[in-house]
Amino acid sequence: MESGNPILPPDSPPPESLAPGASGRSSLAQRSVRSVTWNVLARFIKLPAGLLLSVILARNLAVEDFGIVAGIEAFLSLLVVFFDFGMVGAYFHRSAETEDEQRATAVLFTLRILFSLVFWVLTLLIAVIFLSGVRQMVFLVWGSVLAIMRVVDVPRLLLMRRVEHKRLAFFDVVVSIVVLFVSSWIAIASHSIWALLIYPIITVALSLVFFYLWKPVWRPRWLWDPPAMRYYLNFGRRLAPGNVLSVALEHIDDLWTNLFLGDLALGFYSRAYRFASYPRLALAEPLNVVTSATYAELKHDRPRRSQAFFRVNALLVRSGFLLGGWFAVAAPELVVILLGEQWLPMVLPFRLMLVFTLLEPIKTTVGSLLVAVGKPEQVSMVRFVQLLVMVGGLFGLGFALDIAGVALAVDLMLLVGMGLLFYLVRPYVDVSFRGLFLAPAVGLFIGSALSWAGGHFAGPAGSDWLVLILKTLGFGLGYTVTLALAEGRLLRQLFEEVLRLQGVTGRSARKDADAPSKKV
Repeated sequence: MESGNPILPPDSPPPESLAPGASGRSSLAQRSVRSVTWNVLARFIKLPAGLLLSVILARNLAVEDFGIVAGIEAFLSLLVVFFDFGMVGAYFHRSAETEDEQRATAVLFTLRILFSLVFWVLTLLIAVIFLSGVRQMVFLVWGSVLAIMRVVDVPRLLLMRRVEHKRLAFFDVVVSIVVLFVSSWIAIASHSIWALLIYPIITVALSLVFFYLWKPVWRPRWLWDPPAMRYYLNFGRRLAPGNVLSVALEHIDDLWTNLFLGDLALGFYSRAYRFASYPRLALAEPLNVVTSATYAELKHDRPRRSQAFFRVNALLVRSGFLLGGWFAVAAPELVVILLGEQWLPMVLPFRLMLVFTLLEPIKTTVGSLLVAVGKPEQVSMVRFVQLLVMVGGLFGLGFALDIAGVALAVDLMLLVGMGLLFYLVRPYVDVSFRGLFLAPAVGLFIGSALSWAGGHFAGPAGSDWLVLILKTLGFGLGYTVTLALAEGRLLRQLFEEVLRLQGVTGRSARKDADAPSKKV
């Protein structure tokens, strides 16, 4: 939808309220930029480590192993969301009951202990009564670790609430490196499914070290506060349906594939989704972990909220189209070179899943905005419609087209949800579809055409490496040149704004360090 007031045109300065040194909560912009910067830097280490690990695992484990773990993870994720009960959203939401940070964190910690204990007992009963063999072992390990993680990650949520992500980024990097070495060693030495189970165990162990033992972020405290607990549960009750629907949308395709198509099909499908997620991991996740808290602090400031909304989604679209477009055009060569020809059945669903992984982070930011302005019910309504579309698509397309049909059902669900959310968000932000999507879409088309020409030039006898290089050059040049010509001024302005905020932050820190101490 076109707005009569497009946000941040190329020749406009930033609003005064976002400029460093402005009155009010001007530090929010600086905290957000620092947080995104730390998360992006962490991704530069995590992405190569994760990609390398994925390649090693794919070459050393059976496809069915991935299907077993993905199916159990999907089921447990759907189960545990009922025990989260929207409490994290209540914790981030600013109110009288959560204004005192220490009390709010202690109440959340108390509630999470109680709910996680019930969840853990339930997982034990399900595993003992209904499962056996490898599935029972995987279910017990994953369920137990998931229950523990729900308790130990409370300090992580506290840092996210503060929009302070330096330690979180460092933690993510350390986890990635440790998991890379340990999981790879297990996969190469024993070809065991434990190579897939070690990740959550290492995450819990390092969480205890990073958040509780080394310079503790927060000291655990049990606090029984009935009024605050009622607030958490009442606010969470409004968020819980949307959260359940969101997790269902995230995992119901895995469950359906596992139930109706089997472990082998889910193995291919889960790896296709995993590799399709890498473009999103590069920039989308670092931005998404910041946006919820940022929107919450700007819930009464439409101009700043609109500008933040545009900036976040503009970065997501431009980076996502670049990385995702390249993955799509180079998919056959990448699969053969990295994983081997036995994984070629995942090429088509991999390409289809890129549509979802490119656009889903944008849908997430729009949903976060509706929650921040106090409209979680609208998000729940959209997710319910999406779930209906997804289920219909799975049964209508999955049986006929196998895992490619499952991927198409996911894409259809996403497009319906995005359309509804952008319609609902109109009263709260000013946004231009043309400003967000036109130039990247043209760049994607031109880059894809040049990539096809490059692959065609190599000919059928060309090696996979030669075709990959030519496709990469064609797509990269077509996309980047198109964007530079179409909106170079806008890109420069966004980049300069980030540097300016970073520079002011650095100067402020140096000024504070040099200033004499005073008693107030």
